[in-house]
Amino acid sequence: MGGCIGIPERRGSGSGSGFSESSLSPTNKNKPLKQDKIKWKSDIPLTEYQIKKKREEFWDTAPAFEGKAEIWVALKAAADAINKDDYEMAQAILDGAGISLPGGSLVECYDELGTRYSIPVYCLSWPVNLITETGRDSPAEYSEPVISTPQDVRVKVRVSTTGEDIRLTFSTADTVAACKIKLSQNTKLPENCRQRWFYGGKLLSNRTRIGEINIPTNYVIQCIINVPDPPATSG
Repeated sequence: MGGCIGIPERRGSGSGSGFSESSLSPTNKNKPLKQDKIKWKSDIPLTEYQIKKKREEFWDTAPAFEGKAEIWVALKAAADAINKDDYEMAQAILDGAGISLPGGSLVECYDELGTRYSIPVYCLSWPVNLITETGRDSPAEYSEPVISTPQDVRVKVRVSTTGEDIRLTFSTADTVAACKIKLSQNTKLPENCRQRWFYGGKLLSNRTRIGEINIPTNYVIQCIINVPDPPATSG
């Protein structure tokens, strides 16, 4: 199967793109998980390290888009099982979460409400043109990054629910996840809300450190708040 690395296109939603989409009605089609690796070729040959980093970035950001958080958790667990060739475990996880596979692959799957999820092929198998790394002679970019002395940076976080700019001071060593907690502690956010942070039009991964973003002092980070739907009540 030919393929390239990138975010799956959202089908039938105009110019938008995303990781999941809601269909008009739940799908009734379901096939057993195929017990073979998807074969694909990367447009740009990548190392195992680079593929793993892309997988981390995807699973960090995917739950920030549409779909249920618990379904994303199940999909990641199933993908991890597939990568360990434990297809029986992967199938059990999918069945337990009520996830259906019209094509027998996680490339296209649906929850019980008919919401579509799409897992990129690089999360499910290695490309046929994977670059093999050779011991300690691998390029410097594959080594652990050198962390410089942490510095404080003052930024404005603009909260979507109020339009208010919250002025905060972060350390360049702080992760985005830690900064989200700090924002929650300094302002009243909706209960159980999910934060998505954007800078320069790019979604920031939870594992990204503030020092890696290179945000100038007093620049604005956009914080999009997603509030979960209240549980349905019977009667």
